[in-house]
Amino acid sequence: MLSEKQLKQLQKASYKIIGKSKHSAVKLCLWCKKSIKSGGENVCYKQKFYGINSHRCLQMTPCLTLCNLRCNYCWRDHSYFNQRLENIDPPEEIIEESIKAQRKLLTGLGGVEHSEKFLKEAMNPNQVAISLDGEPTMYPFISELIDGYKKRGFTTFLVTNGTFPEVLKKITLPYQLYVSLSSNSEEMYKKLQNPLLKNCWRKLNETLELFPSLKTRKVIRLTLIKDINMNHPEKYAELIKKASPDFIEAKAWMCIGGSSLRLKYENMPSHDEVKEFSKKISDLLDYKISDESKPSRVVLLKNNH
Repeated sequence: MLSEKQLKQLQKASYKIIGKSKHSAVKLCLWCKKSIKSGGENVCYKQKFYGINSHRCLQMTPCLTLCNLRCNYCWRDHSYFNQRLENIDPPEEIIEESIKAQRKLLTGLGGVEHSEKFLKEAMNPNQVAISLDGEPTMYPFISELIDGYKKRGFTTFLVTNGTFPEVLKKITLPYQLYVSLSSNSEEMYKKLQNPLLKNCWRKLNETLELFPSLKTRKVIRLTLIKDINMNHPEKYAELIKKASPDFIEAKAWMCIGGSSLRLKYENMPSHDEVKEFSKKISDLLDYKISDESKPSRVVLLKNNH
């Protein structure tokens, strides 16, 4: 359970805490706001890469307080992370509250210059990114949550750290499934991602091996940190081969939030450095660089098969 101090800190950071048990939250994405303000001229790289509408994307988590890793590069505050929930809110309640929360957060954009058309459309989101905070596959009703959003006409993006392959084997799969891969060895994983359980690296590898059998669009996300994990591209290539994802996103770590207290500003790679590393990955695998977004410092590699 979140303390009053933690709740105030999250609210100050523009989180909208939802549900009776307060383990879920919504936060307006920067690009959602930019798209509404610009009438679609400034959009998220996910719109550019995958065709979703930035202004109609709802960013949320059912697991605000749950995570089994303490990644140094995570912009979240680790202090409110736990390993279990005392009380669990049902998925339908979370879905309903998340849409209401998005609308309340959007009302604040009415007082600044914006596109009325885009703001009106944003009030009826049709894309959900289950990725805001924590590890969403630790929510025991994640399958029902995805189902519920789908029934409301949402496309669903789920981002996981990949340490719960047993969950991915049995859930309703999202429209797009991300697995974060930010270490190329167990030694790096322990230093950079600080797992709380001994078997997390093994579980991640089980997920990579499971990936080809999952019938949905799949992405491996590489969060790249200069002088920390931008080395031995051949080791990443071996891990990615197991998963055979449809896409690889190579993205720069950004010096924001809690991560700025754990890493140095100098660890943030430039877009050109991300692109150079992506080229090395591309040369080792049958993937080609198909797109990029300089403002987000991200490069997209697409499977040639």
